[in-house]
Amino acid sequence: MKHLIDIMDLSVGEISELVDTAQDIIAHPEQYAHSCDGRKLATLFFEPSTRTRLSFEAAMYELGGHVLSVPGGNTSSAAKGESVADTARVVSCYADIIAMRHPKDGAPFVAAQSSLIPVINAGDGGHNHPTQTLTDLLTIYREKGRFDHLTIGLCGDLKYGRTVHSLINAMSRYPGNRFVLISPEELKLPGYVREEVLEANNIEYAETADMEEYMPQLDILYMTRVQRERFSDEQEYLRLKDSYILDSAKLEKAGPDMCILHPLPRVNEISVAVDSDPRACYFRQALCGKYIRMALILKLLRENDGVPAGSRVIPSQKRLVNVLRCRNPRCISGVEQELDQVFVLTDPKKNTYRCLYCENEAEETPQPGNANS
Repeated sequence: MKHLIDIMDLSVGEISELVDTAQDIIAHPEQYAHSCDGRKLATLFFEPSTRTRLSFEAAMYELGGHVLSVPGGNTSSAAKGESVADTARVVSCYADIIAMRHPKDGAPFVAAQSSLIPVINAGDGGHNHPTQTLTDLLTIYREKGRFDHLTIGLCGDLKYGRTVHSLINAMSRYPGNRFVLISPEELKLPGYVREEVLEANNIEYAETADMEEYMPQLDILYMTRVQRERFSDEQEYLRLKDSYILDSAKLEKAGPDMCILHPLPRVNEISVAVDSDPRACYFRQALCGKYIRMALILKLLRENDGVPAGSRVIPSQKRLVNVLRCRNPRCISGVEQELDQVFVLTDPKKNTYRCLYCENEAEETPQPGNANS
């Protein structure tokens, strides 16, 4: 593996390997204290972050390495108009591995095409957050002892929630899992995730606006905040922000061993009274983030040691290059200098093309004969 941009870059076997390594780090931290002596992690965070950035930095320090930190776009050359590609290429000269968070969907993918060192996607807009998913998986395994035959409730912002999209992709690969999608109509899971992940794999799911309807059936309740930064209409955010608040009364219907997760930060979607409930796992989840990122850093450095990381492999499906333009205002292709507009054929039967960078579906019908293999 050269980079981690999407949770689907990892096989089920690689996820198990990372979880096993993280568990060993938890059990034997002293054995890993000098694993990254002399190595440097560059944290390029162009969007606010506390847990993700600090857990990456803590992970590298506890492995014996060093950190080069860029805590915000206003303090880097991005403020002068430098492209993501150029930033990644330059930082490759100074560090051994990069963790990047960016407000634009697809930015870490673009960085990986130019970087000479491994790139880890630490969150790109509302698109993907694979290391949060690895954090979730480690927590689920430590709390439940398995990844299969679980009923997983996902509550809140399912439309823009990158953690939700990544977790569904990951857990859909294990048998017997069932999803309950809890959200207001305006924040429902995107259709392409339902159709291309859940329905395409015959995975059972239910959609509801009622948090309590399925509560007794849940093994896991994954709460998310309604994200102000993803809304272009402030009034719509204010109308939806308090859609779901988990409190002790609602938990009366839940099973005694249900696991409550949250990627954090929370606003008010989980009452502080829930923090003392033994089913509340979100602070243990935050700690798991450090250990799984330690395991990931070790894996990427080991597998790329002594050789340039090179470009991430672009999917081999039929592609359209500079024929259509992505209409997603959050896509990196709308701002990156001289970046090709690339659409990948994801459903030949429906002639569905999606943006290579953000997976947004093409709004126009591609004309035959314009595809580049």
